[in-house]
Amino acid sequence: MTQLPALRADPFIADVQDLARAYHRANGPVMTLVNRLGGGLEKQMQLIPAPLRAQIEQTVVVALTAAHGVAGMAGEGPGSNRSTSLAVLATGAAGGAGGLVTAIAELPFTITLFLQAIRAEAIRAGFDPAEPGIRAACLEVFAAGSPVQQDDGVNTAFLSARVTLSGAAMQKLIATIAPRLAATMGQKLAAQAVPVLGALSGAALNAAFLAYYREMARIRFALMRMAEVQGGEAVVVAFSAAVAAPRLRKN
Repeated sequence: MTQLPALRADPFIADVQDLARAYHRANGPVMTLVNRLGGGLEKQMQLIPAPLRAQIEQTVVVALTAAHGVAGMAGEGPGSNRSTSLAVLATGAAGGAGGLVTAIAELPFTITLFLQAIRAEAIRAGFDPAEPGIRAACLEVFAAGSPVQQDDGVNTAFLSARVTLSGAAMQKLIATIAPRLAATMGQKLAAQAVPVLGALSGAALNAAFLAYYREMARIRFALMRMAEVQGGEAVVVAFSAAVAAPRLRKN
C-alpha cells in the first residue's frame, strides 16, 4: 500500500504563528510582575498629582516629535543592541535616583533610545528608516499594544512601506500615539513606586520596556515583509487569529 505524503502546513501561516508566539512571549519576568499588579498600578497612577500627569503627556509629545525628527539620518545603521541596552539602563538609573520628578525628566532620553532600537529593527528587516512609511511605522510600534495592556492592534496602513504622510499628518499621528504612550510611561513610573517592586530599579524597568518594544518592532517589520507578498489585509487577519488562538504550539 502506497503511503501518502504528510500534508505540510502553509509556510505563511506557520511563520505568522511563530510571530504570534513571539508576541505572547514578549513580556519578560519584570513585565509579567508589573502586569500582575494591574489594579495596584491604577491606584498608584491616581497618587501622581494631576499637573505631573499632564506633564508626562506633554513630555511624551515633545520627545516623540524630537526623536522622530532625527529618524532616518544619513549613515544610520542597525547599531548595537548592547550599547542601546546600556544607555537605557543608565537613563533608568539616573531617572530613578531622584524620584518622580527626575523620572519624568528622563523620559525624553528613554523614548529616544526606544525609538532608536525600533529603527534598528527596521534596518535589520531590510527597510530604509528614511522612508516616510517606515518612519511612521516606527512610531506606530508604540501604539501596537503596550507592555502593561496587550492587544493585537496592527494598523494595516503601516504594513506598507509606501505610506506617505505630510508633515501635518505626521504630527496628527504623533498626537494620536502620545496619549497612549504617556499612559504606558505613567504606569512605568507608577510601577517604580509600588512597594513590592521596590527592589526593581528604574534601570530594570527601562530594560524590560526596551526588550518589549524591540520585540514588537521585530514582529511588526516581519509582518510588513509578509504583506509585500500576501497583502496587508491577509496578514492582519492571519496574525489577529493566531494571537487570539488559545494555545500556540510549535510542531
